[in-house]
Amino acid sequence: MQQIGAGVKSGANLDKFKEMNLTKEKLKNVKCPAIKESPVSIECKVKEIKELGSHHMFIAEVLSINADEKYIDEKGAFDITKCDLIAYANGKYFSLGKQVGKFGYSVEKKKNKKIK
Repeated sequence: MQQIGAGVKSGANLDKFKEMNLTKEKLKNVKCPAIKESPVSIECKVKEIKELGSHHMFIAEVLSINADEKYIDEKGAFDITKCDLIAYANGKYFSLGKQVGKFGYSVEKKKNKKIK
């Protein structure tokens, strides 16, 4: 597995695209580049920045969502299971992809089983 570290180091003195072997891709609505290898890019315009102690929260307007066609299913929906996503937590990386629930599961009506 390739070690991912783009979020750990500051880009102030480091070219993260070069360091991580990533390809810059032009976007339609914003000047910053997208990562060509990413399955999805979301173009946003920052509306507000809130200072939260050690971090800042960016509130933005979504201008465009771009997804590679190979991640779109036969119904035209984005299929996240095709992306081979990973997550980082507590110094470790984890693979993702298995669906474990769905929206509304906790309030879904249960089907009555017929008694024979």
